[in-house]
Amino acid sequence: MKFPTKNQLHLGVVGSARAASASRWAWTLAFLFFALLNAGCSTGYVLRNAWAQVDLLWSREPLEKVLESPRLTEADKAKLRLARDAKQFAELRLGLNRNLNYESFVQLDRDSVSYVINAAPIDRLEHHTWWYPVVGSLPYRGYFNREVTEREAKALAASGELDVHWRGVAAYSTLGWFNDPILSSMLRYDDYTLVNTIIHENVHATVFIKSNADFNERLATFLGNWAADLFFAERDGPDSAAVKAARAERSAEQIFSKFISKELDSLRDWFAGPAVELKKDRAAFLKARRDRYAEIQARFQAEIEPALRAAHTPTADHYARALDPERLNNARLLLWRTYVYDLSDFEKALTHWQGDARKLIEWAKALKSDSDPEAELKALIKSHTPASH
Repeated sequence: MKFPTKNQLHLGVVGSARAASASRWAWTLAFLFFALLNAGCSTGYVLRNAWAQVDLLWSREPLEKVLESPRLTEADKAKLRLARDAKQFAELRLGLNRNLNYESFVQLDRDSVSYVINAAPIDRLEHHTWWYPVVGSLPYRGYFNREVTEREAKALAASGELDVHWRGVAAYSTLGWFNDPILSSMLRYDDYTLVNTIIHENVHATVFIKSNADFNERLATFLGNWAADLFFAERDGPDSAAVKAARAERSAEQIFSKFISKELDSLRDWFAGPAVELKKDRAAFLKARRDRYAEIQARFQAEIEPALRAAHTPTADHYARALDPERLNNARLLLWRTYVYDLSDFEKALTHWQGDARKLIEWAKALKSDSDPEAELKALIKSHTPASH
């Protein structure tokens, strides 16, 4: 899950004398934070998540201590240094909030740090949301236990009225409430993905607009992509292998973003139009819906996949699997609306500021009390687009 921006609670890193003396406060604050965030949820849900977060905080080790330890490989230590460098880069070049995130490390006993459920009605592209008193409505619900996640996902899908998807995640952010560690689950990332993720999560630690998950995630995705390219260009040179690889992956993501944005719009219109009559016969509706999914896959294979493979084969493989009609559902589709829908809007906004990401960040921070940041983004772009004659 993603959590809201708040004044930094510099609790320190467990392991130092200062942190040890403050550990009781860390436990108390973590517990109260999760209780507040999940007010209105079941007591069991609150207690499980609060305890798991506290346990994670308790397990942090100072990064410098870990880097001196023989238990990690040199390759893993290089990843830790890279993550730290990426965070410092984002603070200096993007003007992201300075904090003590990623100055510690936690060794997990599992591949994913947490698990996230999202859902959508079977007959429309609309998020099923959960309400939280601090962050508002969010289209996902997080857990720290895989078995609990699977059980809750099955219960949610039992009515037959919701498509449900759950996935493990390697990283998440508490957005300034606590000092987030680098997790062992993040070390499996390649260098580009690790840098991108660190920047993405720190964007959330700087900008978080209540009840606007799609906008928050798209902004973080765009800036993570853009800044990761810049990071490697400045570190290794604009023509380095790392930069070429980063640009290839970003190019592939842009190709898919344009494709899936158009498909999501088309499917939304289908649900609101031709599908309305079909809903009277559930079996006929579900068959027609699956046929629509198959059409998306067919267009992907004919129009997009060759270009994706030319740009970045791993990205092509990932989306080819994800678009399998047997696996696809509205909940999966909405993940793309949340993370990659029409990222060109942010590109246009950044162009308006001559590539100065600091100004884009400051503009977004000023939207915190606005209820419709998507409309504000469109208005910004329109106001600075020359009129045609």
